[in-house]
Amino acid sequence: MTTIELMKERHSIRKYDSEYKIPEEDLHEIIEAASQAPSSWNLQHWRFLAVQSDEKKQELLPIAYNQQQVQDSSVTIAILGDKEANQSADTVFDESVKSGVITDEVKNQIVANIHGAYEQEGFAHKEALINASLAAMQLMLAAKEKGYDSVPMGGFDKEKLMEAFNIPDRYIPIMLISLGKGHGTTRESFRFPVEDVLIKESF
Repeated sequence: MTTIELMKERHSIRKYDSEYKIPEEDLHEIIEAASQAPSSWNLQHWRFLAVQSDEKKQELLPIAYNQQQVQDSSVTIAILGDKEANQSADTVFDESVKSGVITDEVKNQIVANIHGAYEQEGFAHKEALINASLAAMQLMLAAKEKGYDSVPMGGFDKEKLMEAFNIPDRYIPIMLISLGKGHGTTRESFRFPVEDVLIKESF
């Protein structure tokens, strides 16, 4: 299956085989693939909180407004965006210095620019949202490639999620994604044709 075919095959699935458990090796590969997503300055603004145990699923269920896929899927992953991703700048660009891609002088200038950008009001929140969302889509495509279904969810209580799962304030919940073996057939969903969504040059 080509990448484009994979994208067309992926649909949001809400009914899952509750007995099926995703092997840890598969979950690891899915997260590893999701982590290959692009990000501003390669700061990798994402963290993935995996909820797998029956106990934690029960805790998550009301937080997700009792969406049954949270209970029945193999795992629900909370996609978190890092509002303090700039704190990783030295680590990221030290690797570039070690590999000879940039000099210490260039690295120091880049890191200073990053910290300067993060001083702008609202910048950290926007960057966390955009970049973690890129990883979220990549995660769902990686899951599909390995034979798993998924559904992203924006309907959940973010404050209660952070409190119940001890999420540090530096992270913001972006979405929940349930993964597992889907039940039943998928239903084709309407998509606007290209001519309705593609604007060339200018409106």
